[in-house]
Amino acid sequence: MLLSALVGLVAGAGALAFYFATDVATEWILSKWAGLHTPGHGNALEVGGFVDTLRMPHRWFLFLIPALGGLVSGWLVFGFAPEAEGHGTDAAIEAFHQKKGEIRARVPIVKAIASVATISTGGSAGREGPIAQIGAGFGSFLADRLRLSVSDRRILLLAGMAGGIGATFRAPLGGALFAVEVLYQDPEFEHEGLIPCIISSIVAYSLFGAVTGWNPLLTTPDFRFEHPVELFFYLMLGMACALLGTVYVRTFYQVRDRFAALKLPAFLKPAIGGLILGIMAMFVPQVLGSGYGWVQAALYGKMALWLMILLALGKIVATSLTISSGGSGGVFAPSLVIGAMLGGSFGALVHLFFPELLAEPRSCVLIGMAGFFAGVANTPIATLIMVSELTGNYALLAPLMLVCVVAMVFFRRSSIYEQQVIGRVDSPAHLGDLVVNVLAGISVGDLAEFGRPPTLIPEDMPLNEIIEHMSGSETSYFPVVNSAGEMSGIFSINDLRRILHEEVPPALILARDVAVSQVLTTTPEESVTLVLRKFTRRGIEEIPVVDSQQPGKVLYMLSRRAVLTRYASEMEKKKGVFAET
Repeated sequence: MLLSALVGLVAGAGALAFYFATDVATEWILSKWAGLHTPGHGNALEVGGFVDTLRMPHRWFLFLIPALGGLVSGWLVFGFAPEAEGHGTDAAIEAFHQKKGEIRARVPIVKAIASVATISTGGSAGREGPIAQIGAGFGSFLADRLRLSVSDRRILLLAGMAGGIGATFRAPLGGALFAVEVLYQDPEFEHEGLIPCIISSIVAYSLFGAVTGWNPLLTTPDFRFEHPVELFFYLMLGMACALLGTVYVRTFYQVRDRFAALKLPAFLKPAIGGLILGIMAMFVPQVLGSGYGWVQAALYGKMALWLMILLALGKIVATSLTISSGGSGGVFAPSLVIGAMLGGSFGALVHLFFPELLAEPRSCVLIGMAGFFAGVANTPIATLIMVSELTGNYALLAPLMLVCVVAMVFFRRSSIYEQQVIGRVDSPAHLGDLVVNVLAGISVGDLAEFGRPPTLIPEDMPLNEIIEHMSGSETSYFPVVNSAGEMSGIFSINDLRRILHEEVPPALILARDVAVSQVLTTTPEESVTLVLRKFTRRGIEEIPVVDSQQPGKVLYMLSRRAVLTRYASEMEKKKGVFAET
């Protein structure tokens, strides 16, 4: 709990730094240098007049600015941290599932600077991806420094994501739910991380709000849901969100594949994407930037129907050119803009033909935002809460729930987040969670044939002799024993690698200096189910099996692989029984 609060504090500070850096850089580059001014957001007075033209004042070299941002971003990302490429939320999801929650310390720094370069030069990208990776990176960094278990590292990674997103979008509950829901395509939650994510998000949001203010990110008219007949049109809007979401995701990854096939240095590809985006912006400048100002205008009915349709399609292309080319930025903000323009267009068309059945077409802008992103991200619960929080409008919860669920159900097995897995059972993070029933009744002693002889290391053995003694060993964990031959500690190969980087003569480092004294053990009588939980919770690969009468005597080493091998064998037996019946 305390660590989650600390992660939230740092995530909130990171969100503040990133917020001011992007705002200042955007003001200088796009507004003052390029002469491009977009509508404001967060205040009804900033909406301006009705917009029914593509014309916007800008200087002639506008088309070069996104290319410049892409060049800087590409050089930073591919030169220092290639995993910072693209939308950072996907990288954080991959780290949770595939990398034991590990994120290199340099990644958040590179991601932040590269994303500022992309966003401030007009790239069609948002802040949520970078700040999610920044917060997740600190959570992983803190867990590493405190030598926490793999499961704890994963939870702190999620807490960092929640804090960053909750602060950036001024949506503390939505940010917490998003972090635990976005991991899976099915409607599942990483429930172990929910409370830490809530704590982190509260702290980050409080710090962010204390500095920037407490107003919602977007303001809305006084929308209300009072006519159940409108649910039919909202059902149709949910299906439209799923349809356009399919186009969006396919375009996004097809553009990525095209850029990947280019025979050019990787760092140049974001610049090429930026150049094409800049040329496009000479004709449709509204596609540049996050686009929140246009959403604000649509919420107040200040955009022409044809312009909303054009911007919905243009943002799909612009976002693909920005991020799929290797640029750095999030997909949440562009997705909200696309959904808002789709909802606004849908509402305007329905109101044109059925003015008495849909009294307030502007409400479709808000509902389209939520429905579209819920469909492409498979996060219906988090999205409807987050959109309600970032607009300060909770009066449309019923239609929001309908559209978000319908969009997700119709979209299903496709997602803008490629690293999502279908469910908990498909995640390496929960490899051992669901096999306990199959292993019921099997003890550790039944797996003795899979055990490996322990390589015992005397406490006073120096490092250079330890390395020689380890050669030829079948294990990767080494029990340390005292003069009586009783285990007093243990270390792994990874522990040894960390020691080798220290500038201390190997002869001065003894085995007791490397080992940890608190050893997790098992006995032949213990059930394999309990051992599997120890493996999962502590993130270890081997465990010493000790004599129950002499706890200091190591009988053999049992590996996670051995347990899973037995699990596979038991599964085959059960399949045979099922086939016979």
